Amino acid sequence: MNELIPKWQRELEIFRRIKPVLILEGNVLDIYRLSGGGEAVRLGPWLQDYLSRRGYHNILFYDNRNGFDNPWDAEAKRGFARALGMSENQLLQYGDFRGRGGAAALIRRAMAQEREPAAVVLEFASRYIVSPERMEQGDAESFTTLLQASLESRDVATGVDRLKNMMILIVNKVNDLPPWFYLQNPNVKSIAVEPPGREERAALVTGPELRRFFTPGAWERDREYLEEHPGELEKIADRFTGLTEGLSLTELLSLRNLCVNEGLAPRDLCRVVDLYKYGIRENPWDRLDESRLRAAEEAFRRRVKGQDYAVGRTLDVVKRAATGLGNLQSSSQTKPKGILFFAGPTGTGKTETAKTLAEALFGDEDCCIRFDMSEYRQSHSDQRLLGAPPGYVGYEAGGQLTNAVRKHPFSILLFDEIEKAHPSILDKFLQILEDGRMTDGQGNTVYFTETVIIFTSNLGFIGEGEGGRRQALADPEMDYDTLRRVIRRNIEDYFKLELGRPELLNRMGENIIVFDYIRPPAAAQILDNLLTKIRDRAARDKGVALTISPELREQLLAAALGNLENGGRGVGNIVESMFIDPLSRCFFDEGAAAGDSLHCLYLEQTGGVWTLRGELKRGT
Repeated sequence: MNELIPKWQRELEIFRRIKPVLILEGNVLDIYRLSGGGEAVRLGPWLQDYLSRRGYHNILFYDNRNGFDNPWDAEAKRGFARALGMSENQLLQYGDFRGRGGAAALIRRAMAQEREPAAVVLEFASRYIVSPERMEQGDAESFTTLLQASLESRDVATGVDRLKNMMILIVNKVNDLPPWFYLQNPNVKSIAVEPPGREERAALVTGPELRRFFTPGAWERDREYLEEHPGELEKIADRFTGLTEGLSLTELLSLRNLCVNEGLAPRDLCRVVDLYKYGIRENPWDRLDESRLRAAEEAFRRRVKGQDYAVGRTLDVVKRAATGLGNLQSSSQTKPKGILFFAGPTGTGKTETAKTLAEALFGDEDCCIRFDMSEYRQSHSDQRLLGAPPGYVGYEAGGQLTNAVRKHPFSILLFDEIEKAHPSILDKFLQILEDGRMTDGQGNTVYFTETVIIFTSNLGFIGEGEGGRRQALADPEMDYDTLRRVIRRNIEDYFKLELGRPELLNRMGENIIVFDYIRPPAAAQILDNLLTKIRDRAARDKGVALTISPELREQLLAAALGNLENGGRGVGNIVESMFIDPLSRCFFDEGAAAGDSLHCLYLEQTGGVWTLRGELKRGT
């Protein structure tokens, strides 16, 4: 494998020459290849190799449990003690981190001496103190001593070069340390250790390295196909490189072992990612063929009335995802399968569309996981959604969103009334929409790659008019094309001008879908659907054959058309109050039983109460 130098290693090479204190944060628990593309080792032995190649021979590693040591160089402690003018036994007495006379005092002496260049690596430095905000006196004194050491550091001549006495702190994140130690300290540089970049990941599946993912038998199974399709292997490797974005080298090598253990062939290489992330062999998206999409379209037309444009656009996004053409504008292969923004007045079918989509894609509308964003109005509500950080109440429980996606990685995520969430929570969606992953409060990475994310909103229909009064910005008298333009413009103004988040709008692109008002023809269809469900329910649950006269239907339709401001939900409310309640009363009072038939003739209203008039025939 050709040697690829990651960005953090290039930064390390630059800043070790000018900064005596380096803080390595981020992906510090991974493994890293030694110089020249050698074996992969932990950060400790990697730093030992790196520093020794640059002329450091007195290198000590410290942690607050084991004190000073160097398992990779038996002479290091002796040379370090010699540079400080003390014996090796004296050096080992500085094991305790806390207090003025502890390990920090020894490090300060090492940084200030000019006999021989010395380097100290403080491993697991995130665990030296409980919290930077609640430090005990001994902890504060130790970090004050390290601060003094950073300011007193000297360069040491080696005959061919001058090397800085160095202190390297390894932390999970830099704010695990007291901020006064590193902020505005000109001698400190923080370097983010990131997971392998695209070139590094690509190198794992290029040339001879690719063969290591497969047993000889598995490779042979696809050999003939790959010879007939010379560009196919490159496409597979490129997709694998994209899907593994954010994974550590440890995880990438685990993928290689998993691929070998499962006996996967080259054409199945990308399936190992699903197996590793989700524990599944078959991805539901792979089963989404033409016949299933056609059945999905029929289900939409049956369940969602009067929204032909919205249904068509939704299916376009799904087809894009199913054909793998959904993320052509992005180099990321880990973005969600689809991103939709449903705008429309209440009761127009936004939630019903999301549920129908979940059933069509994953076979169960319960795979539509709904989050009511009005519950996340406060700035700290992101802790409920993504999980509280360590030390805070609810840390063990995790986040509602991250837990749901971890349990159901193949799902529709429905964020209802997104405009009601606190703006800081909207910022969290930027990473999800772009990278398809999020790290929860417990440090676990959750992947959104296989989800469809749907935001719903009533934005653009109601706004602020003269005098600060709320007024309608759109009305049912508008034709649909005009309505769509008005609502789209109002939504753009909200994100760009009022919210100041144009980047969030850009992530949604052209996937803002405006639902039309429920107009009279659609209301009639919704009514007929509801009446059919009532007849079916009566036959199934009660065994009663129910018929409905044209006169009664016209009564219900007239009432429904007078309540269209509440959309399809308003039609349902009319049917419930005018028909279902009187029908239930009739069943109860008349003792309707299995085998009976009821012909519903018309409705009467007396004192605000509706009564059903009909003919009940007893079964024989």
